[in-house]
Amino acid sequence: MNYIKRICLLLCSFLSMCLADLVHAQPFMHPGLLQNVRDIARMKTAIKEKQDPIYSDFLFFQEHPQSQSTYHMQGPMKMVGRNPTVGQGIYDADANAAYQNALMWALTGEQSYADKAIEIIDAWSSTLKSITGRDAVLMAGLGPFKMVNAAEILRYTHSGWSSSSIENTEKHFREVIYPVIKDFAPFANGNWDAAAMKTMMAIGVFCNDRPIFERALHYYINGAGDGSLLNYIINETGQCQESGRDQSHTQLGIAHLGDCAEMAWHQGLNLYAYADNRLLKGFEYTAKYNLGYDVPYTPAIDMTGKYLYQQLSTEGRGRLRAVYEQIYNHYVNRVGLTAPYTQQAAEKVRPEQQGSPGADHMGFGTLLYSRVAAMGDEDNIRSIPAAPAGLLAKTSSTNGNIITWIASIGVKYYTVKRAERKNGPYSVLARQIPHSLYRDNNVVAGRTYYYTVSAFNKSGKSANAYPVSITSGFRINWKQSVFGGEEGLKDTAVFDGRQFTIIAKGIGIDSLHNQFKFIYTPLNGDGAITFRYIPQISSQFTGFGLVIREGLLDSAPQIALIIKPESSGQAEAPRWHTVLLFRGGAGNKVKTIASGSILSEPVVTFSRLTGYYWLRLQRKGEEFVGYSSVDGKNWAKIGSVTDRIKKRVLAGLAVSSGLSGNATIVSFDQVNLEE
Repeated sequence: MNYIKRICLLLCSFLSMCLADLVHAQPFMHPGLLQNVRDIARMKTAIKEKQDPIYSDFLFFQEHPQSQSTYHMQGPMKMVGRNPTVGQGIYDADANAAYQNALMWALTGEQSYADKAIEIIDAWSSTLKSITGRDAVLMAGLGPFKMVNAAEILRYTHSGWSSSSIENTEKHFREVIYPVIKDFAPFANGNWDAAAMKTMMAIGVFCNDRPIFERALHYYINGAGDGSLLNYIINETGQCQESGRDQSHTQLGIAHLGDCAEMAWHQGLNLYAYADNRLLKGFEYTAKYNLGYDVPYTPAIDMTGKYLYQQLSTEGRGRLRAVYEQIYNHYVNRVGLTAPYTQQAAEKVRPEQQGSPGADHMGFGTLLYSRVAAMGDEDNIRSIPAAPAGLLAKTSSTNGNIITWIASIGVKYYTVKRAERKNGPYSVLARQIPHSLYRDNNVVAGRTYYYTVSAFNKSGKSANAYPVSITSGFRINWKQSVFGGEEGLKDTAVFDGRQFTIIAKGIGIDSLHNQFKFIYTPLNGDGAITFRYIPQISSQFTGFGLVIREGLLDSAPQIALIIKPESSGQAEAPRWHTVLLFRGGAGNKVKTIASGSILSEPVVTFSRLTGYYWLRLQRKGEEFVGYSSVDGKNWAKIGSVTDRIKKRVLAGLAVSSGLSGNATIVSFDQVNLEE
């Protein structure tokens, strides 16, 4: 895909999703993570009738040490961590056992298995208080996924799990696990993002929390980091972001994306088919290479700007992970497509055993996913469709607003609705839309609109989708410009009624010749402009902040209050700080007027901008003062500069990726101009 086109699609990733007062949304299906009622019934029938290949894999599963009701729990612990390691193996072993015992309960009906799974989940939910370490996102994205799947099975199979314990487990997932993964991991290789996404989706379903579920879906289809679908499977050949790193991590990443698609399917959403079955292309490419065949490879820098793998990696080639049965059985046996290399890989490792190491994968896919060819998923197709999900909105000053969404399974057509307030009332814009895209040309520039979609088939109508908002054209009285020749990014900033999301390239804001994206509005005389940074950024070389300048000429005098990494810092561990910069005019070099101390917690953890941060740039007469805050209430002065510039100036937000050929994505809210 053309690079500019791809990053433009990313604009929608951070659009506001109206986290309260929702349009009525369809409830979740339960159990509805990796297994649902039909899956459990299919496996039970095959086991009873000793049908292979399911029965053979069940024998492996049944004999596994972590599938025993006599399993000796290794935890719980108050704290676990990764890099440095604190109880990682202990937690992962117990998570494996919780899931495998929950599934044994569902397949056999023997209460001792349910009791063991409940014991493990209750113990950890009551004890674990924090997840630590540089790799905390991975720690929270791997083992906990199995815990949530176990909890989902137990909760909806009459296991005897008490309501008070269920409530405590919900609280644990929301307050201990979710905060660690809520902003994903755009600073890392894509398997980190993907692990966060699948666990977030699972928590959303288990806790019946639509905003959490939608947050994960939006990131999957349009996130800023390496793990979103189009950033991980980077082109139509199926090449993956980590294909040049090693084959183990590549299989890890695509497997996480596959888990997301399976959970979405159980919620009535065809995430598998998104972007012309891009997930299948990633699996086919990876399976083909690991089976010994040649595949094309094009070196490509990742979204962080840190990783450029020059060659397709041979490290781990041929060591197939237990991840192919799920994908093969969906695309071939459930929906009737072909997947020759994925099929060969599945057959080569059949029957799948536990997805080692640790809790990286579910494994046992031969048991979990095998189905007869053309069996399909008739219950989904015959029922009323699920509400569409993952609504994205983008806008143009000339082409109106474009709304897209994840297709519902078994849908015939859609109805699109619009409102000017998030609580409605919503009016119908169009009926009988056959595809998951709609262009709304009847809009007023500068006005914020809210959209929802419902799905129809012969069985009936779905509920309304979780809404999305967009301000048509751009925020009123605000404009955007690009310095430094990045005209391909001219219109890559949007406002959704609450926050700005900006895509930008460019070396920076502190050089003789500026290269940055500028979002601005007029300031007449004295005043101040303020914003809050919303974590997290994609490029780890990003610079962003506030700028006041005389005009749009590159040589115009400007004062800038910028957050950026130190130029001498390491890419994996940059030292972020806030600086006040001044340039007097044409030919003048930028001067550093003041530099704040290196940012630390709560704004930065492990050299990553993970916390909210406020900046304010104030003009009073000829004095310009920069301030920062970690809470938006208590402000620290960074520095000041005095200069005589025009009364009427431009004040706004500036973003640069720190790289000439790679873009960054930054979001801001609480943007305010006081005059």
